Amino acid sequence: MIVYNITSKIEPQIEKDWIDWQKNENIPEVMATGIFTEYKFFRLLEEDEAEGPTYVIQYFASSIDHYKKYIDDFATLFSERSFVKWSNRFVSFHTVMEIVH
Repeated sequence: MIVYNITSKIEPQIEKDWIDWQKNENIPEVMATGIFTEYKFFRLLEEDEAEGPTYVIQYFASSIDHYKKYIDDFATLFSERSFVKWSNRFVSFHTVMEIVH
């Protein structure tokens, strides 16, 4: 199982709208690609929130090939949509992990 992890620091002024957008638009659209089998949405605790809260969204794919398909076919589109909507009011970075059994 592959986990595509997106960590984002959000400006406090957009937090509520950003969360609503994630829950009602962005995450459902990512899941509608059929690439990922499930997701989890977290707020990090015990973080310095002077510049805003930090959130993590983890998408689960059954194989590295599924993840690569998302990156090749969809990632740029979703990234561009985020920047059009929120401009420079957030900072994100991505990691890819493999679940170890």
